[in-house]
Amino acid sequence: MAKRPADDAASVPSSLKKGERPVKPEDDDELGDFEDEFEDEFESEDEIFEAGVDGRPDNEREAEESRDTMDVDRQTFIPGRSKLQTGESLSPDTSTYDMLHTLSTTWPCLSFDIVRDGLGDNRRSYPATLYAVAGTQAEGTKSRENELMIMKLSGLSRMDRDRDEGSDDDDDEDENAEPILETKSIPLSSTTNRIRAHQCPQSDSSKIATTFTATMTEAADVLIHDVTSHLSSFDNPGTIIVPQQSRPVGTLKMHRTEGYAIDWSPLIPQGKLLTGDNDGKIFITTCEDGGRWTTDTRPFTGHQGSVEDIQWSPNERNVFASASSDGTVKVWDARSKSRKAAVSVTVSSTDVNVLSWSHQTTHLLATGSDDGQWAVWDLRQWKPSPNAVSDPTPKPVASFNFNKEQITSVEWHPTDDSIVAVAAGDNTLTLWDLAVELDDEESRETAGVQDVPPQLLFVHYMEMVKECHWHPQIPGCIMGTGGGGFG
Repeated sequence: MAKRPADDAASVPSSLKKGERPVKPEDDDELGDFEDEFEDEFESEDEIFEAGVDGRPDNEREAEESRDTMDVDRQTFIPGRSKLQTGESLSPDTSTYDMLHTLSTTWPCLSFDIVRDGLGDNRRSYPATLYAVAGTQAEGTKSRENELMIMKLSGLSRMDRDRDEGSDDDDDEDENAEPILETKSIPLSSTTNRIRAHQCPQSDSSKIATTFTATMTEAADVLIHDVTSHLSSFDNPGTIIVPQQSRPVGTLKMHRTEGYAIDWSPLIPQGKLLTGDNDGKIFITTCEDGGRWTTDTRPFTGHQGSVEDIQWSPNERNVFASASSDGTVKVWDARSKSRKAAVSVTVSSTDVNVLSWSHQTTHLLATGSDDGQWAVWDLRQWKPSPNAVSDPTPKPVASFNFNKEQITSVEWHPTDDSIVAVAAGDNTLTLWDLAVELDDEESRETAGVQDVPPQLLFVHYMEMVKECHWHPQIPGCIMGTGGGGFG
């Protein structure tokens, strides 16, 4: 700071004022140091810098803030890691959701699929509408009550937010509409293990696409239904569904044991279906001209355990991959006369429950296992296996063991090749961003929460979650199902 002029300075008094520093006497014939009589009211720049913004050294203040943060974050409940005490329950932080709705059904539906609609792609307006199909899990003496459910969910409003002062009241009312569930049902005589939907585009664009469902049942049958009229009835009041329209257009009985692996080819419009069973056998069924469903009776074999999941390649019409309880993932060529796998890799020491092929980066395959680990693999590193013998396991591109229970579902985002949704037996539905890298500065303090990967974006608690699917036309919208219903 500037010093006062010398002519304003008085001689040093004999007694010190409170706060002043003693000054070393100088010879009378030498010019004395300039002195600020108001010095006691200010501190030097060095002292200000050392004390920080609140009068304490920065390191002391930061240490206290860190301790306070640790105390708070230690209370964070992490599903699968933390345990609820008697009388405690979890409720979501609604501020983190753009949309959140739940749906309960009479019987659990542990498998479902989202059906594409004609409302347009990349929809971001509210309230939202979606169509889905699901199969129920009524067991024992109630097994005759099982059904295939065709659903329309509309009026799905966004979460309440503080409205802008200039917002339109009519728009607010539309966005906060009450949710509506409409259903049609088709009776089934057995529990649904897994269900998948497929649409066949019409040559006439004015007509809606034909929608088939394929249901793998506990009775080992595969039932194919045409649910086009059921879906269109939601938007055409007065439509009557006759009993004939609810009967299967195909009943496949080639499996001797039940199974869970089923997938429609995305590249064969008329319909081509893969199914795998607990005997390790895989069959292909094709819709021929005239609507007749034909199964090639020569199964693909090679797995030493049950086929848990199966999926066609998103870009090669004759290639598919299968996951098995024998710990392997095999890649097959549907044209192979030997019916043996082209590539076989052991990816886990436990059951491989699920797999998902990236639709954006088609050489990436995600898998989820019984030990709670899920991983991403680069198929370019997998080499053909002579005599279908499993090769030594290559290293995954990414691997995570955050979950402590079995992985029950894994699915890539339909348009973002770095985002993956994962469901697990620890009642979690998690979202991951593989593009995130570890930042040493940000990860220095973990607030007492151990082993949380930086790629973990979001954790949603969902009781007994079994499957999750992204909506292909509503960005960021994901639907899950479990023992407690849909969400």
